[in-house]
Amino acid sequence: MIGDMLSKGEHDIVLLQEVWSEKDHLSLKKKLACSHPHSHYFKSGVIGSGLAIFSKHRILDTFLYRYSLNGYPYMAHHGDWFGGKAVGMAVLSIGSLTANVYVTHLHAEYCREKDSYLPHRVVQAWELQQFVRHTSAGADVVILGGDLNMHPQDLGNRLLRSYTGLRDSYLETAKFDGCEDGMTLIADNPFTCKKELVPFEKGIRIDYILFKGSSKTDIFCDSMSTTKGCVPDHPFPYSDHEALTSELRLESHTPPEVGKDEQSKDQDSAGKVAELVDIVTEARTEVKVGLHCAERKRCTAARTGVMGLALLFLELAIATVSWLALGAEQPFPRTSFYLLAALCFAILLTTSLLYIFYTMELKSLQGAEDQMRLAVGSLQEKLRGFPLAQPHNVQRKPPVGDPEE
Repeated sequence: MIGDMLSKGEHDIVLLQEVWSEKDHLSLKKKLACSHPHSHYFKSGVIGSGLAIFSKHRILDTFLYRYSLNGYPYMAHHGDWFGGKAVGMAVLSIGSLTANVYVTHLHAEYCREKDSYLPHRVVQAWELQQFVRHTSAGADVVILGGDLNMHPQDLGNRLLRSYTGLRDSYLETAKFDGCEDGMTLIADNPFTCKKELVPFEKGIRIDYILFKGSSKTDIFCDSMSTTKGCVPDHPFPYSDHEALTSELRLESHTPPEVGKDEQSKDQDSAGKVAELVDIVTEARTEVKVGLHCAERKRCTAARTGVMGLALLFLELAIATVSWLALGAEQPFPRTSFYLLAALCFAILLTTSLLYIFYTMELKSLQGAEDQMRLAVGSLQEKLRGFPLAQPHNVQRKPPVGDPEE
């Protein structure tokens, strides 16, 4: 049904998430061969990233960046770790313009009150903004779409939009037709678990289409819409999330002259930089919380592993004594001995793997925290370079009582 809807050709670019089956992608590719002849499927992780792009415009280049943190493998019922969450980039040729189009899917938030994945999602948002900034420098147009799993005012969302300058289609559009408050995960959807929406009874807005132009191209969102629950003439919707559609208008222009209204621009820039310093500092604090949590888990794994190793050595000692005392009876049944040894070995193996995993998590969190620390220092240095808002023609009085050389 999604393929039938997209094959009508109303969209120039289609960004999909959770296409876990490659067969589904091939089926969509075949169905959309006429309306969207250019496509790419981003492969990652155990079951795939689930990211795909279909376009009427030619795809010149693609690249996939997999996030360094993405949940825990033992949380199999959540499944995020196995999906290999990532951001996919496609460079498109739209007439004479070059557009960098990004599609992504961040780690889900399963509990608003006790969100153990928040540090991971903040690091993912940090890596996402870095990836967009460093790869879109030469693009005329930048478009990012996907399931960010973040509310509009969440830390990761503010970090992403403030650092990259991306604008939210829902906030920028002149015309909107869709669910109330632009919600994309609604309580009335039969595929949605209402318990996960608490305390938001009606739904939440966690899917976005973000965009920005360049010095040569302006971009505007003329209209935006979402699907509204069930498909017409059917008792179920297309998916658990509502689909977003944005109509973007591109206008080429010549770069403005330098030197006009420099003071007001400096004041605006200073305000934005100061706000960004606060956001990055807040993100750094959240990452530090994740660091302490990961360190605590690693210590627990180490202690448990030492206990398993001690029990294993104890069993080996018992086996050695029994072997040396050939005429003595076994201290306890052979079957129990083997079962206890297997248990000790399983504990040792599991805790060793967990220790390695938590060490990798610590390295990723420490790397992100170091990057944020450098970014805050750079932003503060930049902030000090802006002129202070003060009256002109104020002469500085010479110091009184300066000693003569």
